[in-house]
Amino acid sequence: MVPDRLLKVEEAAAMLGLKPATLYQWAYQRRIPVVKLFGPRGALRFRESDLRALIAGSVRPARRERGGGGLDL
Repeated sequence: MVPDRLLKVEEAAAMLGLKPATLYQWAYQRRIPVVKLFGPRGALRFRESDLRALIAGSVRPARRERGGGGLDL
């Protein structure tokens, strides 16, 4: 079993396509799971699996065209 990788703020922000400041704000607001190392004032880290789950849960399917005007594949 591969251990869950902890990402630094910059790595996590790049993975999500966000600015690090946005990620800090989301962590402060508890909108995203975070690992705080060494106590309340410690370094922030993000589990790679949490970020992947966030991405997977945020996928929205494409809208279907009404009236048969869609693409024929």
